[in-house]
Amino acid sequence: MFEAGKVKDGIVQWIQNYFNKNGRDCLAIIGISGGKDSSITAALCTKALGADRVFGVLMPQGEQADIGVSLELVNHLGISHCVINIGNCVDSLLGAVKEGEITINRQASVNIPARIRMTALYAVSATVNGRVANTCNLSEDWVGYSTKFGDSAGDFSPLSRMTVTEIKAIGRELKLPPKFIDKTPEDGLSGMTDEENLGFSYAVLDKYIRDGICDDPVIKDKIDRLHKNNLHKQELMPCYEFIGI
Repeated sequence: MFEAGKVKDGIVQWIQNYFNKNGRDCLAIIGISGGKDSSITAALCTKALGADRVFGVLMPQGEQADIGVSLELVNHLGISHCVINIGNCVDSLLGAVKEGEITINRQASVNIPARIRMTALYAVSATVNGRVANTCNLSEDWVGYSTKFGDSAGDFSPLSRMTVTEIKAIGRELKLPPKFIDKTPEDGLSGMTDEENLGFSYAVLDKYIRDGICDDPVIKDKIDRLHKNNLHKQELMPCYEFIGI
C-alpha cells in the first residue's frame, strides 16, 4: 500500500541529503509549467530547503494561455522566479535548420522547444549557483513520454520512481490547492493532452505498471511496445569499452 505521507517525508529528507552532498549553498532550479509534476516538485523542494533556496523558471513559447497557473504556483509557494520566453529562440533555430535545407518533421518541431527549455534552465542554474530538478514521473518515463536531453534531463529527480496516481497523492499531502494537482496534463507543445497523445489514460497505465493488469489487449501491447522502444531514454549512453594492450 502506498503511504503518501511517509513517502513525502522521505522525499523531503532525500532532497536535503542531496543538497548537503552536492551543493550546500545551491538553489533548486525548477521549470514551472503549472502542471502537477513541476508544482509538486517545487513544493517538495520548498519544504526541504526553504522558499529562499528554490527558484522557478517559467518558459512560455510565445503566448501561453495558462501561464497564470504557473504564476499562481510561485506566488503560493513564495519562491523567486523569472520568465524566459523561448518563442524567438525556437523560431530562430527552426529557421536555421531550414536554411540548412533540412525539412523539419513533427517530432523535431515538438522536441526542439523541450531541449531549449532545458538549455535555459541550465543557463539560469549556472548563473545563480543552482541544481536543476528533473520533474518527470514513472508513468511518463515508462512509455517514453519525455524528450531526451529535454525534460528528461536534470541534476536530481524527486518523482521519477512514482506514478501519476502516487504523485497526486503526495500533492494532497503537501496541501497544495487542487488546481495544481488535478490540472489536465498536456505537453504545452503539441496542443494535445497527454492522454490524447498516448491513446490511454494514466489510470490505466499506472494500474498496469504497479499491478500488471490491463484489460484491453490492444492498449497493453501499445504500452509494452512504447516501453521497449523508449528504454534508451532511461539508460546510460552505450560506450565502446577499450581495453588497452
